[in-house]
Amino acid sequence: MKASALTLRDIPWLWSVIGTVLVGVATSLALGLGIAGNMLSAASAFVVFSVLVGLGQMLVVTSGPGNIDLSIPATIALSGVVSMRVMGGADSAIWLGVVTVIGIGVGIGLFNYLLIRMLRIPPIIATLSSSFVLQSVAISLGHGNAAPPPALENFALSRVAGVSGLASVALLVTLLTGIVLFRLVQGRSLSAVGQNARAANLAGVRVEWVRCATYVACAVLVALCALLLSAFSGGATLDMGADYMLLSVAVVVIGGTQVSGGRASPTGVWGAACFLFLINALLNASGTGAGLRAIVYGALIIGVTTIAGGSPAARR
Repeated sequence: MKASALTLRDIPWLWSVIGTVLVGVATSLALGLGIAGNMLSAASAFVVFSVLVGLGQMLVVTSGPGNIDLSIPATIALSGVVSMRVMGGADSAIWLGVVTVIGIGVGIGLFNYLLIRMLRIPPIIATLSSSFVLQSVAISLGHGNAAPPPALENFALSRVAGVSGLASVALLVTLLTGIVLFRLVQGRSLSAVGQNARAANLAGVRVEWVRCATYVACAVLVALCALLLSAFSGGATLDMGADYMLLSVAVVVIGGTQVSGGRASPTGVWGAACFLFLINALLNASGTGAGLRAIVYGALIIGVTTIAGGSPAARR
């Protein structure tokens, strides 16, 4: 039994995948195969946004204890509003919208990092403070809801064999993230910084550059999510990122990323996103309100963190 438990802990993403399968089976038994199939088809679109913000948050959390980005909802609002205004509903301006959200992401990531590094503000306070600034800018620019370009909207709503076309974007981003984390020196540097920043610095790793890059990468992924979410929703709204503050943390923790830093789990982000979507769908089907859903998310985060805290890796 002990060996089996250790094996499961060595595969952090397995918990979320097992949870997804169990909830999927429960959904099929409770609601029928037809409804369960429709839910899985819908999940292929909606989990994409959770995956993109989750991958960004995962990189930040992996960079070490205390690192977190709470500016995600405001980043989504600002990026969505600005990108829709820049494109103006024209297919020929899609490239400009993509470049714009990347630029916004880089700027926000640098701004967050400078607040943390230069002013010595804890990440949780710095990113929460920056979110108020970003949200204010989004409000000032958010008058009028521009429609997305038809080609971008058609892509966001497209399906192949019942699977959303957006899933291909999220899969590509996940693959690239995995390559960077597990195959390139930049990923190994991030793990080293997350495990022990002092030791990494003595080993020649540029710790602050690594941390800066994680905040920038997170903001860029969130800004890209905002572009796709706006296209999927038919336009940008100021509150469209509100659900993703808690959700971004939930998919990271439940997906097996080590909260104390040093170990990332991109596969687990997918498993956790699907798991939470199915849980949310079941709660909605039973008429549960948003408040109880938030309680469930919080309880899951506490439970997974407690279980992970018992592992040797988490205690080091």
